Parts: sequence; C-alpha cells; structure tokens
Amino acid sequence: MAGMVESDKIDVGFSGKRCIHSRNCVLGDPHVFVPNAPGQWIHPEAASVEKIVAIAESCPSGAITYVRKDGGPQEQAPVVNTVRLRENGPLAVHAEIVLDGETSYRATLCRCGASESKPFCDGSHNKSGFAATGEPQLKDTPALEARNGPLKVTPTTNGPLKLEGNLEIVTGTGHTVDRTQRAFLCRCGHSANKPFCDGTHKKVGFVG
Repeated sequence: MAGMVESDKIDVGFSGKRCIHSRNCVLGDPHVFVPNAPGQWIHPEAASVEKIVAIAESCPSGAITYVRKDGGPQEQAPVVNTVRLRENGPLAVHAEIVLDGETSYRATLCRCGASESKPFCDGSHNKSGFAATGEPQLKDTPALEARNGPLKVTPTTNGPLKLEGNLEIVTGTGHTVDRTQRAFLCRCGHSANKPFCDGTHKKVGFVG
C-alpha cells in the first residue's frame, strides 16, 4: 500500500501502482478525494464513513482501500468471483484475489501488454491503440458448485495470466463468457482468441 491517510473513524489507503484513474473517487465526493490537489488530496474526515466505504468499494482497480475504526464491517469478498472484460481495455477482477502473496478484492489487470505497472493496468491501452472486444462469444458452461473462495492470480513469466479458483468470466454488459476453475488469459495483447491465451506471446516475444 503506497499510503494511508488516517482519521478518527476510518483510514483510507491509496496505491498509485494500481490506480487506473477511473475517477470514481473524485466524482464520488470531491471533498474527500480532491482532484488536482498539489499536496494531500485524501480527506477522510470530510464525509461519513458509509459514503467513503461505498466510494472505495466502487474503485475497480483496488487502488482505494479502507480500514474502519467505528466497529463497522470491513470489505468482504464477493459472493461470485468475476473477471469483467473491458472494451479495448483491462481485465477487471472482483474476487478474493491472491496475488504475489497478498490478498485484495479488486484489481484491473493489463491485457494489452504495454503497461509499465504489470500485471496491473496503467492506462497504456489508450495510447497503444489496443483493440479487444468486451463482448466475445459466449460459451455454454455449467454452473459451478461454488462461486466464491480464493482466486489465485499468477502472471506467468513472459506469458499469460494463470487464474486458479472458482471464476466467472463476464462481458462488459454482464453476460457470462465462461465458468471455470482454471483459466489462462492473454496479457500480451495479441491472442486471436481474446480474452484467452493462444500461445501468441511466444511469437511476438512478449516480456512481462
């Protein structure tokens, strides 16, 4: 965690490495998350705990986190683990994510291959001209016995993202592409079978 701003009732954390500048925070309450501030830009005392919690949990990248001090509930893992495919953009993961030995609940992971913050998205897809549909062909897959639990995410060396655990891959509009307990998702940006890996990373010399 890059930084934690403390207050009496709630502490708010921010990780610049994870941030994709979705602006959910500054649009949610510009008094708490002050846009274009030259110095300290997070002010937890400027709104209710409930409002800050709602804004934090709407942050798709997991860059905004919180620790409640008022006895209220901390963030919980979702009841369904999902990877949402953003049109011409990253993979938005909402699950009990286990990545590099740390657990989090929200992350946006690069699938264009150009991010300087791999495995996280840094917005490079906007500059690189990355094109990938958020509405790929749907598979007819049976329902999983369990839909939650830990989701282990492993960026393989110079290869795809390996996801292990109960998982639903869904389109940007919420339709289910696949239900699985193991998936290899493209992160070089060149697979002809996006979001899935087809081995193209070897041909293009992807490094990451």
